[in-house]
Amino acid sequence: MRLRPTNEPELWQKLFREVERDAFHLEVRDSYAVPDESERLRRFLDGEPPVDPHTPWQDLMRETTGRGVSVSRVRVVTVPHSEYQRWLLSVTVHNVDAGEDIRYLPRHLAGEVPPDDWWLMDGERVVYNLTDEAGAPAGLGITTDPRIVEYYQSVRRRLWAQAIPFPEYSNQ
Repeated sequence: MRLRPTNEPELWQKLFREVERDAFHLEVRDSYAVPDESERLRRFLDGEPPVDPHTPWQDLMRETTGRGVSVSRVRVVTVPHSEYQRWLLSVTVHNVDAGEDIRYLPRHLAGEVPPDDWWLMDGERVVYNLTDEAGAPAGLGITTDPRIVEYYQSVRRRLWAQAIPFPEYSNQ
């Protein structure tokens, strides 16, 4: 496995520009400590209405899906939702508008779930989102080990089949 100790936006741009068919993301944490989200999260918790954040991530997703690449994710969440997940639900529409197909799966319905977040890119490469103990980005781990890739392909199929599309989940 190759470890990249930084979580630079340029690295994510490079990885997504290499994707040819699809990128799938599994998120399993109930909260994250992403520096560029902290102010928006604070405003949400203070009762301010969420605004369209127009982020570089959304631009990258528009670019990626504009090339015909499918980008999807499943968020495995604890119910009731953490404050972070409540905020995330309030802004997910912007990622969907940027081309992502996002689904939610309540943790109590998910069965066995890997403990880490990861991306499966073109069904050939797994990219782990490494975090520190506080949930802050700590870099990436990348592998093309066929056994690991096969396992995550099966996890993807199982969880995707169970997960609820964002529009339906957000209206519950």
